[in-house]
Amino acid sequence: MKLCDIAKELNLENLTLELDLSGAPEISRAYVSDLLSDVMGNAPAGGILVTVQVHLNVVAVAVHADLAAVIFALDRKPDEITRQRAVQENIILLASREPAFDIAGKLYALGMRGDTSCD
Repeated sequence: MKLCDIAKELNLENLTLELDLSGAPEISRAYVSDLLSDVMGNAPAGGILVTVQVHLNVVAVAVHADLAAVIFALDRKPDEITRQRAVQENIILLASREPAFDIAGKLYALGMRGDTSCD
């Protein structure tokens, strides 16, 4: 599914307007975690991360894990330095007012899966 369609379906706020949501690759996987070492070891490449963490290390981990985007739950938003770093690294940042659990359920309903072993 295209990231722009996911953002529309989940009513997500794009925090990185400089990056083109419609140009992002198709996404079929997502991961929910606030423990960044867990994300590095288990998040699916090309997928979406859902987290409440909003500091600069989230962007570094997203780059390392080769993620397409990060969704911040509970209307949390990073500071401008973190946002700018995401733009530089081509990591799309999105925000939702909903809790991570609800976001995960909606992503699942849209066909996203967390299993990194399936292709």
